[in-house]
Amino acid sequence: MTIPAPPIDGPAAALRAALADRVVLADDVEYDTARLPWNRSVDRRPLAVAWPQSAEDVVGIVRAAGSAGLRVMAQSTGHAAGALRGADLSDTVIVDLSRLRGVSVDPDARSARVLGGSTWNDVLAAAAPHGLTALHGSAGDVSVVGYALNGGVSFYVRAHGLAVGSVTEAQVVTAGGALVRAAADENPDLFWALRGGAGSIGIVVSVRLELLPYADVFAGMLLWDAARAAEVAHAWARWTADAPESATTVMRVLHLPPLPELPPFLSGRSVVVIDGAILETDAVASALLEPLRALAPEVDTFARIPAPALIGVHMDPTEPTPSVSAATMLAELPPEAVDAVVEASGMPGMFITELRHLGGAAARPVAGGGAVSSVAGEYVAHAVAVAPVADAVPGAEQAVRAGMARLAPWRSTGVALTFVDEPGTDRAPAFGEGLVRLRELKRALDPNGMLLGAHPI
Repeated sequence: MTIPAPPIDGPAAALRAALADRVVLADDVEYDTARLPWNRSVDRRPLAVAWPQSAEDVVGIVRAAGSAGLRVMAQSTGHAAGALRGADLSDTVIVDLSRLRGVSVDPDARSARVLGGSTWNDVLAAAAPHGLTALHGSAGDVSVVGYALNGGVSFYVRAHGLAVGSVTEAQVVTAGGALVRAAADENPDLFWALRGGAGSIGIVVSVRLELLPYADVFAGMLLWDAARAAEVAHAWARWTADAPESATTVMRVLHLPPLPELPPFLSGRSVVVIDGAILETDAVASALLEPLRALAPEVDTFARIPAPALIGVHMDPTEPTPSVSAATMLAELPPEAVDAVVEASGMPGMFITELRHLGGAAARPVAGGGAVSSVAGEYVAHAVAVAPVADAVPGAEQAVRAGMARLAPWRSTGVALTFVDEPGTDRAPAFGEGLVRLRELKRALDPNGMLLGAHPI
């Protein structure tokens, strides 16, 4: 005998009446799948998940949630779910934009219009036939909107600045359920706040991005056994001290499990890797790399490659991964700081410990930029620990936090928001002097606090 599910009532019933099959509630079969973020270590239990397929659907969802006295939170891929780990979402509707995808490129204007659920793989596939690329991150399945509006640190960042600077307009559903255009010439306050405030300011259903005129790029990786981590890390630190802004690189120590999907040279090994891109001719780039190649890496893939292939150089996981991370910005990288990073990389529980070279254009505020247009600091340190089950999360959190605590003497005042994936992090320094204005606009645009972003203002 089949026992019927209990009847829904209250706000959930109101949502069902207004949205029908566009919403998934806790008693629906799809709920446990629909609520999953990309980071599987985060156990979220929202009141509902809604799946819009158009901007008009988003308007309807926001209005229905508002009428029921609920909050809404936009999500495209769920990569930033850790930032709200443990948050009470029992009064929240997750607006899952993953079905709202599409990219159209204007090659003459060197720009792309990108729908709110699109990933960087979508953008690269559309831009490549025109010899263009974008300020994408190191993972192709990350949301364009979430990444770009929270800053965005690419392998072009030292030469071209944060990805948020490439956003020239957005179509936004406000907390009041209105679909509006935000740009320098229309709703400029909203446009300013979105560039940094992101999902806390509105649900972005599309953005327009400026593209870069690169059909190919000199990029790749160098790899050594982790036994040489200290030697390689110190050499890279010295190298970055004089590297031109055309070079953006990362140094990482990885402890990899013996998985069949990994290539044999990586499976079950601990390695140290330097990867990145150099916006120079092959001859100039090769000359720049000489001090690092002199360390005789066992793998060297640096070469001229099609620009879309850059997305795979960093070897980020392509499948949902249960993990915990922590990050900090560094003002400098003296030898003592390098030693601290290497020591942290060997701590029990560490999966990845990395340093990304920033500075350059990333550190220079942009005239006419938004609430975030730069990040103060020369390097971002980032630690990741795997947490395959819920009981492993506390230990993983302790490991990554302890690793980053070793770097406290060299911290800068900056915060790179796309690396903040843990609750309790003080995000205020990311906005600098603009924080007061951003909070005022948040109160004006969302007086009831309806919009919940990964980085609350």
